[in-house]
Amino acid sequence: MQRQSNIELLRIVSMLMVLAVHVDGASLGLPEPMGDIASLTARDVWRIIVEAVAIIGVNSFTMISGYFGIRLRCRGVLSFLFQCVFYSVGIYTAVAIVFPGQFSWKGWLESWMILTHTDLWYVPAYFGLMLLSPVLNAGLDALTKRTFAVVLALFIGFNLWCGWWWHGTFNPTGYTLVQLVMVYMIARYIRLHVSMEGIRRQRGAIVLTYLASIVAIAAMAVYMPPLQAFAYNSPFVLLSTVSFFLLFLSFDFISRPVNYIARSAFAVYLIHKAPLVRGNIMRPSVIYLWNTLSLPLFTLAAAGVILGFYLVAIAVDPLRRWMFDTLWRTSQRLVAFLR
Repeated sequence: MQRQSNIELLRIVSMLMVLAVHVDGASLGLPEPMGDIASLTARDVWRIIVEAVAIIGVNSFTMISGYFGIRLRCRGVLSFLFQCVFYSVGIYTAVAIVFPGQFSWKGWLESWMILTHTDLWYVPAYFGLMLLSPVLNAGLDALTKRTFAVVLALFIGFNLWCGWWWHGTFNPTGYTLVQLVMVYMIARYIRLHVSMEGIRRQRGAIVLTYLASIVAIAAMAVYMPPLQAFAYNSPFVLLSTVSFFLLFLSFDFISRPVNYIARSAFAVYLIHKAPLVRGNIMRPSVIYLWNTLSLPLFTLAAAGVILGFYLVAIAVDPLRRWMFDTLWRTSQRLVAFLR
């Protein structure tokens, strides 16, 4: 099937946003003015704005899965696990060669355990979403529009009130499987019950909603702790996510280059977020550039760092895909022979 390039472009942009968040708040830290606007410097404002724009990356990336619906298949599960192991083990081995002081056999063995011994919270959470997808798809698709809307509204309200506002342990900041389920449900509702014609007619209102939600996120960051203002399950982060997703849905085009580049999007996450890469390469480089360059030059340098990671993924990921396809075909021939 021909992939929809508007959604594939969203996949690319979402991962660029994830990178931006990890360059910004995750590497540099975020200011905590707590209402003291006068204390904000130009660099503080820059960090808040970048975070407000880019914080929806993870939600947007997950919305794509919800919109099309995950189809749980043996090949898909094995491909996901192989991709995670390929980068986890490969990066640990490669970086340990460059930084031998970072190597340990315990660490190398744990790099294989991508669902339990990992700093990448999204990997086990998304794997859990994959396992739940048959139940979610069947259950949500069977609901009437009214019932789906009521259930979704209650589930969102439960997450906002008990999780985000009162920091409930089931989903305090959105780094959980519960968050992925909620975003999946929102996207599924859009797919089943929101017409494309209606989305295109309301494109202007969608853009205004998106811009207003960014302003609201930034304003919250001035008066609230950053972890809560920029939480994935914050009401304005969710609003920004949905409006951004609807905006891309309103486009319609086909582009082979976009579709090809989007295939390496998740690899970008696995590469730059690997602990040894982030701890030894990315974060120290970003901090050095932040401390030595002017703000305009740092912005250009940060864009270069983000683009560099994406180019590395585009260069390396075809090897991973070829390896998995070869192993899959070999296993299929072996199974056929044994039959």
